[in-house]
Amino acid sequence: MSGLNAAGWRPAMNDGGEGAAGPATASGDRGLMLEEPLIFELGTRAKCGVDLDAADREPVQGLSRFLRKEAPALAGLTEPETVRHYTRLSRQNYAIDLGPFPLGSCTMKHNPRLNEKMARLPGFADVHPLQPQSTVTGALEVIEQLADWLIRLTGMASVAMSPKAGAHGELCGLLCIRAALDARGEARDVVLVPESAHGTNPATAAFAGFKVRSIPATAAGRVDLDALKAALTPDVAGVMITNPNTCGLFEPDMKAIADAVHAAGGYVYCDGANFNAIVGKVRPGDLGVDAMHINLHKTFSTPHGGGGPGAGPVVLSEALAPFAPLPFVTRDADGTVHLVEEENRGDGHDQAFGRMVAFHGQMGMFTRALTYILSHGADGLRQVAEDAVLNANYVLRACEDVLTAPFAASGPCMHEALFSDAGMAEGFSTLDVAKGLIDEGFHPMTVYFPLVVRGAMLIEPTETESKAGLDRFIASLRSLAQRAQAGDDTLHSAPHFAPRRRLDETLAARKPVLVWKGDAPAS
Repeated sequence: MSGLNAAGWRPAMNDGGEGAAGPATASGDRGLMLEEPLIFELGTRAKCGVDLDAADREPVQGLSRFLRKEAPALAGLTEPETVRHYTRLSRQNYAIDLGPFPLGSCTMKHNPRLNEKMARLPGFADVHPLQPQSTVTGALEVIEQLADWLIRLTGMASVAMSPKAGAHGELCGLLCIRAALDARGEARDVVLVPESAHGTNPATAAFAGFKVRSIPATAAGRVDLDALKAALTPDVAGVMITNPNTCGLFEPDMKAIADAVHAAGGYVYCDGANFNAIVGKVRPGDLGVDAMHINLHKTFSTPHGGGGPGAGPVVLSEALAPFAPLPFVTRDADGTVHLVEEENRGDGHDQAFGRMVAFHGQMGMFTRALTYILSHGADGLRQVAEDAVLNANYVLRACEDVLTAPFAASGPCMHEALFSDAGMAEGFSTLDVAKGLIDEGFHPMTVYFPLVVRGAMLIEPTETESKAGLDRFIASLRSLAQRAQAGDDTLHSAPHFAPRRRLDETLAARKPVLVWKGDAPAS
């Protein structure tokens, strides 16, 4: 909808008056951050940014049905107007190149420019999935080398590279488990999911047709081993466990859990989204894991999918390897690599459950991840985990005196620190602290997750943040926590310095206004 009022001015974003944001202006402009109309309001269809001669001939035969009946509803802008508009919009967007994303569970970390340079090399950036295999041997080598690294780092037997994301990898692992059960002639239909697991775990299990049975967490934020053993009935296909879990804690009973599930005839799926905290330190295969997806953006620094190109390879144990989906890359005895597809899989891969996607995977993500691995080496990857854990514990111990840390006594955290809004003044909550961080120049942390903690604030600094950077973030977080404890009412209206003020988040989620309507009344 139009944002202009009857006088032709857009209302000030400060809602008038003076406050923490300073005096409001008639236009909403502040400093170099200009507030301007929508692009459809900047120009009109009556003018055009370029001059085009009238067509002097009839359209190509057969294309006349595509002729427009009327001019497109595009604003007529000059090139400077267009460039400035979109540049201003880009400045209102937060990015990892501007500051940290302290999102717990999401691992938004710096993407090294070396990775981007390698992904843009000819032969990687312009490769096409329908090219003959003889023309893409270099790309296949990259995929095979990355697969080999993932197998070695996890201590597993094989890996399916084609899944496009973490949840897609979860589905792949569950389909492998179902195929293995079918091969045994068993119709188990229950998957156990601890409360400390990622929310996608029960969702994926239900999507795959399994019944989900929840396993409670202990007071220390870890899986209740006795409750899990009691739930291992003959209909249990396996367990989906996140380790390290969403409370930021390592599961010390992981081997005992796996042994119990295996003894009961089930399989162990591990959500590997948090592999960033243990890469080079722990091999999940040694803990009895049968399947685990690896988010390449989380551990190996490829760009976060955000609904776009992603990759979630799934490593598999010897028990599940025969059921891995097609296609996959293999290396022959003479050292050459090739894709195994339906038509050439032979007798050795006749138990594959099918395929997850049309082609093999996301080449750009594979190239970036392998570049990251090779530039670090085995010792460098080990330091990645050590630094990630060190940074998270630094945040935890630096803030536990001003923010409630429910599992601070459970030992060192892993990749992320978990706080709650307990102890704040009456009427203040996690949301106030999160919105206050925007005014401090930081992206908010993950809020209200995991659900095992009321008013959760989940913070993951990752290994790419320096101590100086963490000190700035910690100072802001401590200040906001102290303001919330003191009952500072200005927090209720934060953020004050963002391009937009605080939304009614319930209304915005349930009734979003996403479409511009040119002739709608101003609102």
